[in-house]
Amino acid sequence: MIAPFAVPAQAAPADVARVLLCDDSAVIRSAMGRMLESDPMVRVVARVANGQQALDAVRRERFDVAVLDIEMPVMDGMTALPLLLRADPGLRVVMASTLTTRGADIALQALRLGAADYVPKPSVAAIADDSFRRELLAKVKGLARLRRRDSVPAAAARPPMAAGRPAGREAPLLLAVGSSTGGPQALFTLVQGLGKAVPVPVVITQHMPATFTSILAEHLTRLGGLPCAEAHDGEALQTGRIHLAPGGRHLLVEGRAGALRASLSDGPAENFCRPSVDPMLRSAAISCGGRVLVVMLTGMGHDGRDGTRAVVEAGGAALAQDEATSVVWGMPGAIVLAGLCHRVLPLPAIAAGVLNLLRAGAPSSVLRAGAEPNT
Repeated sequence: MIAPFAVPAQAAPADVARVLLCDDSAVIRSAMGRMLESDPMVRVVARVANGQQALDAVRRERFDVAVLDIEMPVMDGMTALPLLLRADPGLRVVMASTLTTRGADIALQALRLGAADYVPKPSVAAIADDSFRRELLAKVKGLARLRRRDSVPAAAARPPMAAGRPAGREAPLLLAVGSSTGGPQALFTLVQGLGKAVPVPVVITQHMPATFTSILAEHLTRLGGLPCAEAHDGEALQTGRIHLAPGGRHLLVEGRAGALRASLSDGPAENFCRPSVDPMLRSAAISCGGRVLVVMLTGMGHDGRDGTRAVVEAGGAALAQDEATSVVWGMPGAIVLAGLCHRVLPLPAIAAGVLNLLRAGAPSSVLRAGAEPNT
């Protein structure tokens, strides 16, 4: 049985994430429910077996986050998703996807249709894995915080921060992006904002299983801006293209100046991750002589901090997503607290800041936090 829920004395009920758990498997519902309620700041308010029951529950009461299985009888997750968002536009939906190519494709389709995030659901035998519990909790708590933030009147919201470290003196040769928890949605926003006119190659490391990275590349390409593909060992890094680290392998940058190449490594995990952002940035700092622009998006942990330090000490620059728009402000927060950022920007303003830096290569051209892009 699941232990009775108790709110700690210091926590107001409004601070507790209210969760709707929807999965047709009673075993999965029970296991995921125990994982979620292992944290006193999360309460599973309702557990249902299909999308119709989830919709009925959302029409009855308010939830912060719904964890929604994809394949269910009566009404599946993809059918339920738009109906849930119509019933409660502020609801954050996390899709629970199987670790298959089809599951990955459906999960990323759901993100483009309004889901806030996904979790790659392990098998029943492996669901006790603590890494899955940590990922699930981080996403649920972060998304619940974003829902509460959006309920606060705009005048009371904390303004975005600006950091004072100057940008590099020379125009970057490479745009390097790191992301993790909440990253796919953030990447969709960034890539759409960048459009097609990016004058340098782009490399991205997103913490994601191997099954998912090739599908993520396809979805990024479908946004209509820069073409994206998983990086291949030895391929040239091309201007106006996104080279994505494949799941399970580190993406390194080799070569010099205009002859940059991708190198894939099966080396040990760093920061418990492979691919990891740090080796990508360290190698880029060397190969580009520091002429790298780093963008650190939402993510748990501090992967990318040491690599960003290598870039900045070599003469490069870094932008970080702000706390208010991050699902988890671990990775961007780590480089901010280390004093490595040129600017800390809300997610919708990052693309404009990136383009101005890439085009001009001068600190004065970077947008201030919250500013509108130049026309």
